[in-house]
Amino acid sequence: MIAAHVRILLFTGKGGVGKTTTAAATAVRLADRGLKTLLLSTDAAHSVADALGQSIPGQSISGQSLFGEPTPVLPGLDAMHVDGQRRLEVAWSDIESYLRQLLSQGGVDPMTAEELTVLPGIEEVLALLAVRELAASGRWDALVLDCAPTAETLRLLALPEAFGWYLHRVFPVHRRLARGIRPVSALLGRPGSLPPDAVFDAVVRLAEELTEVRELLADPATTSVRLVLTPEAVVTAEARRTFTALALYGYQVDEVVVNRVFPAGDDDGSAWQRSWVAAQARQLAAIEESFAGLPLRRVGYVADEPVGVDALRSIADQLYASAPGIDPAAASPADQALRVRALSDREFELVLRLPLAEQGDVSAGRSGDELIVTVAGHRRILALPSVLRRCRVTSGSVSDGRLRLRFEPDPALWPA
Repeated sequence: MIAAHVRILLFTGKGGVGKTTTAAATAVRLADRGLKTLLLSTDAAHSVADALGQSIPGQSISGQSLFGEPTPVLPGLDAMHVDGQRRLEVAWSDIESYLRQLLSQGGVDPMTAEELTVLPGIEEVLALLAVRELAASGRWDALVLDCAPTAETLRLLALPEAFGWYLHRVFPVHRRLARGIRPVSALLGRPGSLPPDAVFDAVVRLAEELTEVRELLADPATTSVRLVLTPEAVVTAEARRTFTALALYGYQVDEVVVNRVFPAGDDDGSAWQRSWVAAQARQLAAIEESFAGLPLRRVGYVADEPVGVDALRSIADQLYASAPGIDPAAASPADQALRVRALSDREFELVLRLPLAEQGDVSAGRSGDELIVTVAGHRRILALPSVLRRCRVTSGSVSDGRLRLRFEPDPALWPA
C-alpha cells in the first residue's frame, strides 16, 4: 500500500541537458521546505553523487528487503542509487536457475549460460520495483527520481504495461500446457525440461508487481514527469516527441524546465554570444508554443558547474523564482488521458490525449477487444471498455492534440 501523501517526481530529458542538476536542486528545495525527501537515481550513469558533491553508496539488500539505509545529505534529504543488480539476485534467482539448467542440458558451458540468462533491461525494470517499495515505506513525503535519458526512460515506462499484457495473455496458457505435459515428460525421463511451479510463480509475481508500478506512476495525483531541455532545435524536437509519447503511455507531464538560457539584452557581449542569444530566443518562442498551458521554468547559463548543496540551492532559486512560495511538489491539474462518452444512444466517442501529435504521425487499429495505437514508432495496446467491445469503428481523426474514434453498435454483437 502506497502512502496517500507521497509525491513522486520524475526528471528526464536528452542526455546532457542538466536533468540530474535540476532533480537534485528540486530535492534540496523540497527538503528546505520541510518535506522529507529522497533523491534517487535509476540512471546507470549514477550522476546524483557528482551533483551533490559527496559519495553515495548503492542500495543494499537485507533478506528480502529492497533497500538499505540511504545516505543523509542534509536535514530532511536522503539520497541513494538504486542498484538493479542486487535486486536481480533476489527477484530473478528462481528463473535464472531454471534457465541455466535448461541451457546446460543443451551443452552450453556455465559461463555462457550465466550471461544468456540475464534478460536485457531487467535491471532497469527491477529499479522501478525499488521505486514502488520505497514509496510504500512511508518514510518520505517526496521521491525525486533522476531518470535515464529520454529514449531509455520511454522504454522503461512502457515496459510494465507491455510486459504485463504479455504475461497475462500468454503465460497462463503456457502454465496450463506445462501442467498437462509434465507427467508425460516425467515418463519420458526428461522431468527437468519444463519449468517448475516456482518459476511460474516468480514470473506471475513479477507481472503483478509491474502492474502496481504502472498504476503508481500513471496516477497524476501521485506522480508527475518533469521534462528538462535546453533551447536548441534538436533538443526541443526530441522533447516534443517525448511529450507525445509519455501521453500515449498515460503519464502526466506537468512542468517543463528550460536550462542554460543565456541572458538577453547584453549589447556588450561578443558577436558569438549575441548570435546564441538570438538563436535561443527563437527556440524559446517555439518551446512556449509547443508546451502552452504547462508551467515553463528557466535556469540561466552559469559559468561554473553547479556542484554541492549551496550551488544547487542557487539553481533552485532560479527554478522557482517566479513564485517564491511555490511548492515544487505540487501537482498541476491533470488532463484526462482517456475518456469515452456517448454522443447518442447509437454512437460513442473514444478520446485519447496525444499532445503535439499530427494526423500523419498516428495510426490506430482494432484487434479483438483491444485498440492498438502507434505514434511515431511508439505503440500502446489498450483494452477497450466493455461498451465499445460490442461496437465497430466508423471514423477517426487527430486534432487539437487528441485522437478521436467514433464507434457504432455492431448488429452482430449488440442486441436489437
